Amino acid sequence: MHQQGEPIPPFEELRVPVAGGGLTVLRWPGTAPDAPVVLALHGITANALSWARVARQLAGRVTLLAPDLRGRAASGDLPGPYGIAAHADDAAAVARELGLTVPVLAGHSMGAFTAALTAVRHPGLFRSLLLVDGGVGFPAPVELDPDQLITAVIGPAMRRLSMTFPDRAAYRAFWQQHPAFGADWSPWADAYVQRDLVGREPELRSSCRIEAVRTDGVGLFAPEVLDAIHQLPCQARLLWAERGLMDEPQGLYDPQRLTAAGLDPERVGTRLVAGTNHYTVLIGEQGSRCVADELLTLVTDVR
Repeated sequence: MHQQGEPIPPFEELRVPVAGGGLTVLRWPGTAPDAPVVLALHGITANALSWARVARQLAGRVTLLAPDLRGRAASGDLPGPYGIAAHADDAAAVARELGLTVPVLAGHSMGAFTAALTAVRHPGLFRSLLLVDGGVGFPAPVELDPDQLITAVIGPAMRRLSMTFPDRAAYRAFWQQHPAFGADWSPWADAYVQRDLVGREPELRSSCRIEAVRTDGVGLFAPEVLDAIHQLPCQARLLWAERGLMDEPQGLYDPQRLTAAGLDPERVGTRLVAGTNHYTVLIGEQGSRCVADELLTLVTDVR
């Protein structure tokens, strides 16, 4: 049970059997025995602690479960095959193994695409979805090869995976220079990035397996992944950030892009989270509060 580094709320680490081994899942328990449950999936080079600030905002009103996805952090030892479908099946396995009764499924970035595909591949397992700055895709530019495509999707994050760092302070300093954090650097961001480190000083590195990230990044453009948002068997909400991965003014989504995506408004509701970027929509104070509020609405929706 994690107790140090407050304000990160205490969590349990579970090891849940999935294909090929065990998936590590963090669990922030609700204060009531019958508290509603949310299963939350992180982004392509992230880890389960990206959801810690949301757990704090939920304040025990919900049991929040967040896995380190296959090939990341404490699940880094899980072998392939990787890909969005593999993550979707892992999420379904977690829900079944832990006996979750129709929980809400949430996802950020790649996790949002995974959540949508999970709902399609495993209908009836989840009551509704919360998609955070992801889940609605666009066809890949045909002129880009796979590595160029990955760079276009996640940019400097891919280069980070091949770097080494002499100590944890150096990794912290690397992230503090990231334009998406800037003045929003916090203990939450620090705990999240420190969970990513593996190895020993002076050669610490990211836990993310490059093969997994490459496979997953290309997989975001697979037809079944792009089509999932249009095939959902349940209701979904999309929270989209105003700004992008590098805090640039153009975010992943805007009203024009969402209109062009042709979403069914009866199935997928959308909401702008102003003043946030792709990271702070989940890890920042304002963004995490909006995510928690939406989750509380979804877990009490009786439709």
